[in-house]
Amino acid sequence: PGWLLSPAGRPYLDSILHKNQRRVFGLLERPTLPPALAVPTVTYKLFLAGRSGVGKTALVAWLGGTPAPPAHHETLGIEATTLFWPAKPRASGRPVLFQLHLWD
Repeated sequence: PGWLLSPAGRPYLDSILHKNQRRVFGLLERPTLPPALAVPTVTYKLFLAGRSGVGKTALVAWLGGTPAPPAHHETLGIEATTLFWPAKPRASGRPVLFQLHLWD
C-alpha cells in the first residue's frame, strides 16, 4: 500500500505532481517519465451519473487534487477530466500508469 511513497515509487508520483499538487492533464497529454521508468498505461473511462447535488463534481475534484466548488452549481453537459494514477498491482509486481477519463 505504501509503494507510491517508497523510493521506488517516488519518481512515478513526481511525474504527476507540480509544486506538490496533482497536475491537470488534457485529453492528449500524459506524464513524462525517463525511458528507464517507462510503464504500460491502462486506460479506463468512468462515467458518473446521478441526481443533481449528490457530489459527483466534488468527487472528481477530490480525486484530481483540485478544490471542490464552494457553492453548488449544476454541471451543464459533460465535464471531462483526465487523471493519471501510478500503481503497482500485487499480481504483476510491475508498476502501471492508470489513465482515468472521468466524465461528469
